Amino acid sequence: MYLYAKVNWLRLGDRDMDTQISESGRDAIIDDIVARTGIDDALIDRLIRSFYARARLDPLIGPIFEEKVHDWEAHFGQMGAFWSSVALMSGRYHGQPMAKHLPLPVDSPHFDRWLEIFAATARDVCPAPAAAHFLERAHRIADSLELGIAFQKGEIRPKRTRPASTFPPAQAGEASPCAVLAVKAARNGG
Repeated sequence: MYLYAKVNWLRLGDRDMDTQISESGRDAIIDDIVARTGIDDALIDRLIRSFYARARLDPLIGPIFEEKVHDWEAHFGQMGAFWSSVALMSGRYHGQPMAKHLPLPVDSPHFDRWLEIFAATARDVCPAPAAAHFLERAHRIADSLELGIAFQKGEIRPKRTRPASTFPPAQAGEASPCAVLAVKAARNGG
């Protein structure tokens, strides 16, 4: 059910992340995702708060967060709306992630580190299906933001293979989509 509603949400330009899905359609999508993953607002909040508790202590990305975020509770609320939109297709977030990240002093190592901390946190805080769901989306976020920032700097970069520790664990008998892409990229030399 969730495949037809898949949205390339970070490349919406001037539009926000909300989609043209009816309320009943959105509710059905959310119910399906919750049933498959166990993700709900409480889990999103726990993941966000646990991630930032770790990220703020990190020597590479911590100083960027500390310099830019002045009201952590407001930031948690905004990130809760963002991840609700990303993970549950709720349509709660109405911001522009690319615009927020363009002025930041970040590059490939920062995105890899963000993914490493996020992946470790998701595995520690979430049930396996939820962690896989979050990590698949986190990879898309990192790729989109990294490539968008590079493009704004006049650079054209190929999509990179992320550190192995950032991929969701495969469920019994199946490989996760991100892991399959990583294996294919490794085989193709990139």
